[in-house]
Amino acid sequence: MGSSAAAEGEGQGPVVIHAWSAPRSLSTSLMYSFAQRDDMEVLDEPLYANFLRVTGVDRPYRKELLSKMDPDGNKVVKEVIFGPGEKTYRYCKHISKQCLPNLSSDLMKKGKHFILIRNPLNILPSFDKVVPPSFMELGVGELVSIYSELCGLGKPPPVIDADDLQREPEAVLRGLCEDLGIPFQPQMLKWEAGPKEFDGIWAPWWYGSVHKSIGFSKSRQYPLTFPFAFYDLLEQSLPFYNMLKRQVRKTIGSQQPALPDPPLPVPANKKILVWVGDELLPRDSAKVSVFDSVVQGGDAVWEGLRIYDGKVFKLDEHLDRLFDSAKAMAFTNVPTRDWIKDAIFKTLIANGMFDNAHIRLTLTRGKKVTSGMSPAFNLYGCALIVLAEWKPPVYDNSHGIKLVTATTRRNSPNSIDSKIHHNNLINNILAKIEGNLSQAEDAIMLDKDGFVSETNATNIFMVKKGTVLTPHADYCLPGITRATVMDLVVKENFVLHERRISLSEFHAADEVWTTGTMGEITPVVMIDGREIGDGKIGPVTRQIQKAYKVLTAGQGVPIPMNA
Repeated sequence: MGSSAAAEGEGQGPVVIHAWSAPRSLSTSLMYSFAQRDDMEVLDEPLYANFLRVTGVDRPYRKELLSKMDPDGNKVVKEVIFGPGEKTYRYCKHISKQCLPNLSSDLMKKGKHFILIRNPLNILPSFDKVVPPSFMELGVGELVSIYSELCGLGKPPPVIDADDLQREPEAVLRGLCEDLGIPFQPQMLKWEAGPKEFDGIWAPWWYGSVHKSIGFSKSRQYPLTFPFAFYDLLEQSLPFYNMLKRQVRKTIGSQQPALPDPPLPVPANKKILVWVGDELLPRDSAKVSVFDSVVQGGDAVWEGLRIYDGKVFKLDEHLDRLFDSAKAMAFTNVPTRDWIKDAIFKTLIANGMFDNAHIRLTLTRGKKVTSGMSPAFNLYGCALIVLAEWKPPVYDNSHGIKLVTATTRRNSPNSIDSKIHHNNLINNILAKIEGNLSQAEDAIMLDKDGFVSETNATNIFMVKKGTVLTPHADYCLPGITRATVMDLVVKENFVLHERRISLSEFHAADEVWTTGTMGEITPVVMIDGREIGDGKIGPVTRQIQKAYKVLTAGQGVPIPMNA
């Protein structure tokens, strides 16, 4: 035995490889695969008799099994699983529900472990050939417990998925062997058909299909019809499967190259809690129904909120606009203002976000009883999403940004009124695409007559000879930050004009800035390749930025920290 294997086995017999799975998960095929190795002996469910003895579960072969297998689990752990052997490795096929509390802690502490999972959607159609399915019989909850226990021991196990194993057996087996620290052997891909001498006595009841196999068969192109009597069981078990699915090795063969997880702009946002409906959920579990109107037709209204020094800035103004938009869209069963505020505060407090954070607040028309456009199908009431993230201003407010003019025109109230702050942002997205393709931070959008309206994401201001100008809010959204800045301009003793402004006026402006909750006050140093002023941030812009910073530091609705 090599030195590493000896160390893993603590000098007492073969190194044990524990394979944990639920039934009907290709666990027997995988056992046959490992049995082909020249350095491996296998054990088929050595803890089965202990399971039957302790739980009293009935099986057609119960009496025979208990008479032929040792039902003393701890004795099996010590003398069989970790007993002496002739080979370097011992592969133990375990069914997760057989991991009972009466067993020695050595079972988890010693050896190498991995977990084999399979989508319950693919298990349940054939499960009841021998026993009626139940959550206990499926064992997916126990698999999660096993994974958590091993992680707590500092031994996070590799996780493989049976569907991947069928699709790319060699790639999955190579990856598993690498994770287990053992060499891959090509003979693991094939075996002879028929029963094996190491099969458990339950094989005639369970192993009919695998006895006909000579390797990992391809999965069905189309699934079996699902037995809907097991629908509730599917709903119960899928979250546990999905929890483990997220731990599966990313690279699965050449036919399905896996994309690496992209870096987040703020890494701390990888672990956040999101309010969906009426509860807080982890980021990867925060989802809405496929029947929700926001999925069916982008039918939702939204607001952006910023958090400064323990306060939500302009909260009531944003909620006013949210309710106005919901009313204009004829939403029904809208939550109360106090309920929405409570959800916002709970989300911020749970995440510990009291400064330098941003909320995307979304109110959807809610879930439909069937797919379709009509709001008459929305009979469940509205759904609230409070997405709070750590998010500094999204633009470079110290050096300025570049804009280009989009060919996409800002929609008119004749078609879609921008004063409804609606999630269906196709008009803005098309303009943003143009900005991205031009490598500009954002794109200016003109109205139907060619006058500047706003950018795809922000309102816009310009300065000419000390006078501040901004377009009318006829086509553009009358932003909360826009209104705040207009007040600041007057308080700072500048002249303010709200009128139609042509694109050439912006090109020739002394200063330009944009306003929005997410970006605050952002200087613009170039439009369509033309420098604005001297290409640097101007004095009026800096003065308004400073005044805005003072305002955000002092105003806002306090987060009730000690409630």
